[in-house]
Amino acid sequence: MDLNDVKAVLERRREELIERRERIARHTRHRDEPLPPDFAEQAVELENGETLVALDREVNSEIRQIEQALRRLESGGYGECTDCGEPISAPRLKALPYTSLCIDCASDTRTGRNALR
Repeated sequence: MDLNDVKAVLERRREELIERRERIARHTRHRDEPLPPDFAEQAVELENGETLVALDREVNSEIRQIEQALRRLESGGYGECTDCGEPISAPRLKALPYTSLCIDCASDTRTGRNALR
């Protein structure tokens, strides 16, 4: 695994997510406008707003995970599970280059951790 390639992938993904976050913010700013008078339209507008908030949370979470992965790359800890210290498999890193957990720790329900980390 070429760490320069991994860094490039992570940085590219971070930029995509930052752009997405900005688009979400632009759509969210429109939420300051009054709700339409029609009840059905109000329901749709409120549901759309809730969806935007959820998307924003997901984007911010992934950005944080990517930034943590970039720090692990710089410190030399990339590819090591942050729970058990064992190597994270190459296929897992390829699928989730920002993951901090090996598959065993991610699957361990006793830790209460999110398997996408």
